Amino acid sequence: MFPREEYQLRMNKTKQKMLEYGVEVLILSNPSNLCYLTGYNAWSFYVHQVVLVLIDEEEPIWIGREMDAHSARTTTWLDQRRIIPYPDEFVQSTIRHPMDFVANILTDLGQGQRKIGVEMDAFYYTAMCHERITYGLPDAEFKNTSTIVNWVRVIKSDEEIRYMRKAAKIVENAMQSAYDTVNVGVRENDVAAAIYHAQVSGTKEFGGDYTSIVPMLPTGKNTASPHLTWTDRKYVEGDFLTLEIAGCYQRYHTPLARTMSLGKAPESVREVGKVVTEGISETLAQMKPGVTAEQVEEVWRTSIGKHGFIKASRLGYSIGLSYPPDWGEHTISFRKGDRSF
Repeated sequence: MFPREEYQLRMNKTKQKMLEYGVEVLILSNPSNLCYLTGYNAWSFYVHQVVLVLIDEEEPIWIGREMDAHSARTTTWLDQRRIIPYPDEFVQSTIRHPMDFVANILTDLGQGQRKIGVEMDAFYYTAMCHERITYGLPDAEFKNTSTIVNWVRVIKSDEEIRYMRKAAKIVENAMQSAYDTVNVGVRENDVAAAIYHAQVSGTKEFGGDYTSIVPMLPTGKNTASPHLTWTDRKYVEGDFLTLEIAGCYQRYHTPLARTMSLGKAPESVREVGKVVTEGISETLAQMKPGVTAEQVEEVWRTSIGKHGFIKASRLGYSIGLSYPPDWGEHTISFRKGDRSF
């Protein structure tokens, strides 16, 4: 996906973070971070797989299921000797666990007594993972480094930005497909199907990828529940709906949200739309290098507040490379108290 030099730069930045955290070994289980540092890209995250980063070695090590080793050889920049598969007897076993295998590898490499960082809050690092790795490496010192690579990912390269611009074009097409499909008498699931088709088809110049979150399009009273998906209910005149979808290119995401009204919206709703549009415009005008996330949110809060509105949840968050179940990077959030910039 990227030149070898870009992966090496990512590794160097990750090692700088490791020094800041005081760790010598990283055990990464977040598939987004695996892909970011190695290029590994396969739908294999339903079984345990890791990438090991050793502070004093140039290349990381990929460890995963034996049948997925070929995917690692195909998609990563790693030397073949840095791809270590575990046999199928470790897959969903009640006797063996993949972290037993990882612990043995680290012991064999002389890493069993080092300071080791693990992603304790990652979706794919389970309680059993932690139990087995700590049992297998009793002389190691473990630290929580859940977002150490996530923070490296925050600043994008020019090529990553190009990928996200392509994802933006895909989501524009997908949203247009939703607009073209929604109508009185049409089922919600048929709108979702049109969105999926546009997301995967992409454009004539480049295709799309599956997104980390499914299309979310709650209707009517369900719009207060933003993470509902769809039903087979048919739209009726006067329905309101929200659409939150994304485009994805080479695992890089660009989300987009819109609200719709089937029929003419009441004046009260139209007024809210004006307030939101004004707030977004004022907020975007203040976003520049050196401005903190909470300062961005303050502009938004002040803008809508003068019209008597509040938004309890965060305004936005950092996005980019991601796998299910989330397209967020779990780093910057536009909300009070976040001083990231």
